[in-house]
Amino acid sequence: PRANPRQRFSVKFYMTAILFLVFDLEVVFIYPWATRYKAWLADDGFGHVAFWGMAVFVAILSLGLLYEWKRGAMDWE
Repeated sequence: PRANPRQRFSVKFYMTAILFLVFDLEVVFIYPWATRYKAWLADDGFGHVAFWGMAVFVAILSLGLLYEWKRGAMDWE
């Protein structure tokens, strides 16, 4: 090997990986919720609580995505 093994990576690669992990983790939480949501609607009003809980969760993550977008984390230059 003639190349230097300790080359630096751009921070953009790390930001992309971290953003991927955050939104992949979101799917891990949404999938079980979506599979149980119909059963929760049949219960005594718990479906509405579950819906609004997930709506707040998605809203917080959406605000984080908009913040990162505004800061330029999605721009690849």
